[in-house]
Amino acid sequence: MTGKERAEFRKQANSISAIFQIGKGEISDAMLDSIDEALEKRELIKISVLENAELSARDASEMIAAATGSEVIQCIGRKFVLYRKKQEQ
Repeated sequence: MTGKERAEFRKQANSISAIFQIGKGEISDAMLDSIDEALEKRELIKISVLENAELSARDASEMIAAATGSEVIQCIGRKFVLYRKKQEQ
């Protein structure tokens, strides 16, 4: 992914709300499945990490990106943005 593409995705991410929250518990398989489905439908999603979470936003973003085959677009504070291109059907 080029820097220009990444910048465009960051711009788009400013206007979207976080659709998932990571809390005190670990990231479950069910949550990963839900995130995977959301990436398939939307391509670009924002996730927030609550203050009581055991993981930092950076750690959570890297773990989820690896599990879902997506890319971390940005990680600011307690929120991060993931992108995965839709699969051609």
